[in-house]
Amino acid sequence: MTPFIAELIGTMLLILFGAGVCCNVSLSKTYGHQSGWIVIVFGWAIGVFVGVFVAGSISGAHLNPAVTIGLAVAGSFPWAQVPVFILAQILGAALGATLTWLHYKPHFDATENSDAILGVFSTAPAIKHSFQNFMSEVIGTFVLVFAVFYISGASIGNQKASLGALDALPVALLVLGIGLSLGGTTGYAINPARDLGPRIVHTFLPIPHKGKSNWQYAWIPVVGPVVGASLAAGLFLLLG
Repeated sequence: MTPFIAELIGTMLLILFGAGVCCNVSLSKTYGHQSGWIVIVFGWAIGVFVGVFVAGSISGAHLNPAVTIGLAVAGSFPWAQVPVFILAQILGAALGATLTWLHYKPHFDATENSDAILGVFSTAPAIKHSFQNFMSEVIGTFVLVFAVFYISGASIGNQKASLGALDALPVALLVLGIGLSLGGTTGYAINPARDLGPRIVHTFLPIPHKGKSNWQYAWIPVVGPVVGASLAAGLFLLLG
């Protein structure tokens, strides 16, 4: 398995678990319907654990363009590989969202709440305020990437920083903590691929009552995480 395939499959698994738990909580007639935020954040954390465990030894299990860019800014990952990794992550996220739709298709068809449907595929603010929403994504991703530097054992000038199988649980717990503590404002995308790939899929899938894909908001969960990751890398370099 090449690093490209590892990132694609790892991100696919992340989204399959993450979007899947959103389906179970939000869509009509599921056994987990309305089971709440705690269930959602645990589902996403387990998705991170599985994705990192599968891809870690091969690609380093970035599974997130913000992580890839942050590591590159810090000199812990080669810039030449950044576009390849980001492409794999976005494709993997889109594939994971498509598989989630196939799995829950009868429940998508039975759901008339367009916001609940969109919430499976993408994030949205609890209170709409562009600057504050942007800052939420910056801060959440800053915490994620800054901690990843130390969990992964990254150091300035390394060619590759790996999260690896042994680090799957700490990263999952980190994402769990971000969701519990910081996720209530925007749904904590903290990952451009997590939002962009599935939002594209939402645009084209034939889902009854799905409504619009809210592309006006889509820049925030893409740009915010990149800024947060870059700031984390800057602080890592400064402290190093």
